Amino acid sequence: MRSLPELALRPTRPDWAGGLREAWTPGEDGAAQNLVDFIEDGLGGYADGRDRPDRDSTSRLSPHLRFGEISPRQIWHALGTARKSGEARGSAADAEKFLSELGWREFSYHLLFHNPDLATRNYDRRFDDFPWKHDGEALRRWQRGLTGFPLVDAGMRQLWTTGWMHNRVRMVAASFLIKHLLQDWRTGEAWFWDTLVDADPANNAASWQWVAGSGADAAPYFRIFNPVTQGETHDPGGAYVRRWIPELAGLPDKNIHTPWKAPDDALKAAGIRIGETYPAPLLDIGFGRQRALDAFAMIRG
Repeated sequence: MRSLPELALRPTRPDWAGGLREAWTPGEDGAAQNLVDFIEDGLGGYADGRDRPDRDSTSRLSPHLRFGEISPRQIWHALGTARKSGEARGSAADAEKFLSELGWREFSYHLLFHNPDLATRNYDRRFDDFPWKHDGEALRRWQRGLTGFPLVDAGMRQLWTTGWMHNRVRMVAASFLIKHLLQDWRTGEAWFWDTLVDADPANNAASWQWVAGSGADAAPYFRIFNPVTQGETHDPGGAYVRRWIPELAGLPDKNIHTPWKAPDDALKAAGIRIGETYPAPLLDIGFGRQRALDAFAMIRG
């Protein structure tokens, strides 16, 4: 039997995993350390902070769960023990919210058990008649983080670099692809499956169907995340966008989520040329929203 190094599982020619190595320490030791760090330093403020991609307020345990390097039960009991001993700095609300997210992960596995084709078949069969648009160029721009909407693009670039994306931004990016661009949710599910270090057959499929509105306990069809409003609310200072889209770093906070609306002097000072150094928006947000609502209305009956 060959050892792990002898299997040569890590890429060498070409070596495309630099960003992943910087972001993750695979294995049980890395998982255990992540859990300790989160309980001691990250749990405080989790209930609210988990929606802020500009903050380091999540556990980063999902890849370790995905590969069995730590189990949900281990996390559950470690948090309970730490709270009893006073080692956990978060409030009861923080702990409850974190454990509820762990519960949602397990719910996804129940869905998968009863629906083995969850990644390929609509849970709500009405969506079999949904009028998807198959736009290869729009899909490619979304994959590459070139949609012209900074929060979406920052998330997609974070994904490509580190193999991970903040959960709030995942929802926004998925909603944008499905609802504003009217691309089949399965194309997004497949891209996340190929690029996420924490992609698993339950969470990935269930989450995409939830955003699409076709899944169990899904988001209502009319819940369409506005990428501009989401950016202004959850990345108000633009720190997340500036980290992953350095070409926008020089913009003032008030323009960071709508660079196409920035005055010419602000764009010039930041060295930005819309359509050249950073893309113009793929579509008008209002038009995309109404088109999505019209499309969903076709299958409501």
